[in-house]
Amino acid sequence: MSLCLVVSGTPFVIAATMFTLSWTHSVEKVEWQERWVVEQSGLRLVEARVKGSGAGMEPDSDAELVDGWWVYEPSLPPQKQLVLASSGKTAGGWELCAGEEKQCRTLGAEGGEPIVLRSCR
Repeated sequence: MSLCLVVSGTPFVIAATMFTLSWTHSVEKVEWQERWVVEQSGLRLVEARVKGSGAGMEPDSDAELVDGWWVYEPSLPPQKQLVLASSGKTAGGWELCAGEEKQCRTLGAEGGEPIVLRSCR
């Protein structure tokens, strides 16, 4: 399995079965991280980490505080795709880290079309 991205209508393939998506909440300025697994059925969220709380950013009731991060396992079925808005009006985009060498890239920092992430078939 690989991760497919569509950025401005251009498809990209990343040879990875797991990736981390990180961002800073545009209003609360709180860091957020999600770890996803690429599967045949789609993208499965296996862990969420939030560095605090705020409006709409409360961690799950079963979250544990680990090194300053609220860490929990979300209850969400596999997603066929993730669509990331790309307004260019937030403090930054998303950081996507994937692959054996944990190569990271910033997505959506500039305004433009939404970015789509999905499992490659």
